[in-house]
Amino acid sequence: MTTLVIVESPNKVRSIAGYLGDGYVVDSSVGHIRDLPKGADQIPAKYKGESWARLGVDIDNDFEPVYVVSADKKPQITKLKKLLKDADELVLATDEDREGEAIAWHLLDELKPKVPVKRIVFNEITKEAIQRAIANPRDVDMDLVDAQETRRILDRLYGYEVSPVLWKKVMSGLSAGRVQSVATRLVVERERERMAFRVADYWDLEATFDAGEQHDPSRFPAKLFTVDGKRVAGGSSFGQDGALKAKSDVVHLDEAAAGELATGLRDQAFGVRSVESKPYTRKPYPPFRTTTMQQEASRKFGFGAARTMQVAQRLYEGGHITYMRTDSSTLSQTALTAARRQVKELYGGDYLPDAPRTYGGSSKNAQEAHEAIRPAGESFRTPQQTGLRGDEARLYELIWKRTIASQMKDAKGNSVSIRLGATATSGQDAVFAASGRTITFHGFLKAYVESHDEADKQGDDQQIRLPNVAEGDAVAAVELGAAGHQTKPPARFTEASLITELEERGIGRPSTYASIIGTIQNRGYVYKKGTALVPAWIAFSVTRLMEQHFGRLIDYSFTAELEGVLDQVAGGREDRVTVLQGFWSGEGDDDTGLKRLIDNLPDIDARGLATFPIGEGIDLRVGRYGPYVEGPPMVPGEGGKDVPTRANVPEDLPPDELTLVKAKELLANPAGQEKLLGTHPETGLDLVAKNGRYGPFVSEALPEGAAKGTKPRTASLFASMDLDSLSLEDAVTLLTLPRVVGTDVDGTEITAQNGRYGPYLKKGSDSRSLETEDQLLTLTEEQARTIYSQPKKFGRAAAKPPLKELGDDPVSGQPIVVKDGRFGVYVTDGEYNATLRKEDDLETLTAERAQELLAERRAKGPAKKTAKKGAKKTTKKTAKKAPAKKTAAKKAATKKATAKKAPAKKAAATKSSSAG
Repeated sequence: MTTLVIVESPNKVRSIAGYLGDGYVVDSSVGHIRDLPKGADQIPAKYKGESWARLGVDIDNDFEPVYVVSADKKPQITKLKKLLKDADELVLATDEDREGEAIAWHLLDELKPKVPVKRIVFNEITKEAIQRAIANPRDVDMDLVDAQETRRILDRLYGYEVSPVLWKKVMSGLSAGRVQSVATRLVVERERERMAFRVADYWDLEATFDAGEQHDPSRFPAKLFTVDGKRVAGGSSFGQDGALKAKSDVVHLDEAAAGELATGLRDQAFGVRSVESKPYTRKPYPPFRTTTMQQEASRKFGFGAARTMQVAQRLYEGGHITYMRTDSSTLSQTALTAARRQVKELYGGDYLPDAPRTYGGSSKNAQEAHEAIRPAGESFRTPQQTGLRGDEARLYELIWKRTIASQMKDAKGNSVSIRLGATATSGQDAVFAASGRTITFHGFLKAYVESHDEADKQGDDQQIRLPNVAEGDAVAAVELGAAGHQTKPPARFTEASLITELEERGIGRPSTYASIIGTIQNRGYVYKKGTALVPAWIAFSVTRLMEQHFGRLIDYSFTAELEGVLDQVAGGREDRVTVLQGFWSGEGDDDTGLKRLIDNLPDIDARGLATFPIGEGIDLRVGRYGPYVEGPPMVPGEGGKDVPTRANVPEDLPPDELTLVKAKELLANPAGQEKLLGTHPETGLDLVAKNGRYGPFVSEALPEGAAKGTKPRTASLFASMDLDSLSLEDAVTLLTLPRVVGTDVDGTEITAQNGRYGPYLKKGSDSRSLETEDQLLTLTEEQARTIYSQPKKFGRAAAKPPLKELGDDPVSGQPIVVKDGRFGVYVTDGEYNATLRKEDDLETLTAERAQELLAERRAKGPAKKTAKKGAKKTTKKTAKKAPAKKTAAKKAATKKATAKKAPAKKAAATKSSSAG
């Protein structure tokens, strides 16, 4: 007897075949085998005259989908059919989620087997799991298939009806999506909050106290807590408008008041007013589910969601971890036993709780039948035992540690709060606060410590020791001074925090978050600045249209409720046709159905959607070729009419940084406006400087009558240059690039070039990065040969530690540090980098000089964006798309009409499997 086993990924075939042995033939579907038509060329000929054909969904016939097998999958289907002819049994072993269940049904419907069919699932690729699955088959779960089909059809209707509105009223090539549009709105709303934010200044006092040599430690820091019994204002005391919140009964100190209070306290006697010590307990974190794994991999390794899932997929297919798409924190009894055994082996019985720890679902709509992400097998391999390397080793170790820690005892410790006070010479009573924490038993922290999104937040394993003082003890203030602060706007979303937000709102599913974040970036709605997600101006226009005309579709609650409805379909408690009908047509007098919204769209002001007032008659406009500012001064136009001045907005300038001052600066030097520098001493051509879309550059002005196709020489300005101070000599020098440096020992020419990713040498196809742009002009042939004599380095070097710290920047409020980078020593506040000048010395560099350098750099605007845009994918047209429509009759053979009685449906599925 021969059994054909079909899995999704070809990467699983060899290992599963090895576990099953003789009598089994294992092959894969290579993912999805068919889908709704992606274009008019894929719509079967018999449907092309139908009004609904472009949708690929027969909306008049219970929303029946038309499925087509893609051209690249036809050879695989042919292969599977051939294998099936020689088989006595078919086993569908696609993934255990809804998508995998739907693929199993598609295979069943496409292959039309005449042999018995079984469906098996497993959440890890180990011998025990595979053999257990084979021994416990079931039927295809048609409720799960219905849920996945409903989701796919909802997304098709949404995208195919709403996207054309965006093409007509905003820009061609845009797209809308059920979750994609909501995710974009979240990012846009956060940027709106940042744009509306107004900075508030507040001051307090910071001190270092000495409790005497008899204490260890003797010195400890503290901050001003109250003045005359009232709390001192902090960042949380202020609203978005920069004003104190209405109910904030606090003391708001300005610089003068803080300085005066500090002076009045310096020679005063301080005493301990109170000491409070209490025990605390920290419980372990639950094992990973998809979203928490993505978040922690982002925080610890800087991985994007897509990268995390790619690495996890390889770990799963390699038999190292359980299935990585899950919304459950539950561990199986096998996993609990394995984890507890390893805790005892590695850390001892003192770290093992009396009973296994269990975790419920902490995400909305969690499916408890699934299991958390954990090491595979009945006994866990340590990271060293796996032999893994690179990203896979790091992610496996993270999953392993998290799983082990989840079955360890609580961490225990003591938290201490000390209040110290004195009376200033002004008569004001000032109380300072100091907080400490000690760990008395590390518990699970021995194995694993979770990271935080906030860089300044203390880790769970950090300890701050305070002296063992008592109420009434005298302490001395050895340092005491005023400290100024500024409120900060809401932090932009990162991939990790956006995933958290979506999950907390119940929007989307764990398996979709990586693709959602990838989509909004690939569509140009969002780009990354460091790890932060910044919305492009086109996202503002799209979100504005959606809010004004498709409010229900982009509503957070509605989107979350729809996920709940899909869960009802998956559980057999809701009918797919009813769900789709309600979404498409609305219910009763409800006029919010998608079809009614599209049919009754009012006139949309496309210009209004793309216009955002900046102030003083200046507007930001989203144009076909990117965003630009428009406003005074007026300049002569065609027909004798004055027209507004226009200037391109740099692509990577975040919307919240387009202030009125910045807009005026752009209009003062608009793109296309030329600055004549003089005549080139050798060619006699005029040299001009321009501010282009991708930054400032110099160019030759070709004479009239120049040969067709002749292109002028151009060169981008160095980072240390600006248009205002650029000289003719500078321009002539820039136009010498690329420069022939010499030849290598083998006679190959070496050139120095300034590229999109910085200065570099090129020898044939071998490129080597240079440290500074100045090297482009000064590097000798001998130096170039030395560079090429060294092995080529790949990847990024480890980050170098700061050379110096210079306090907070008064503008950004972020700490200024001095670093040694690729282009030399520079100062940075985390957003702007400024290279030290030749006259600057690292040893004598002051905070004031660093602030001055950053101010100069900030005035020039953000650096040119260098992120490589994703290449557009082209899809070959395929001919003769065979129809694979799921007819009502065929569906009745698999499930009984639309009746939602689970037992009846399962019986039907069984009959279909047996009869073929």
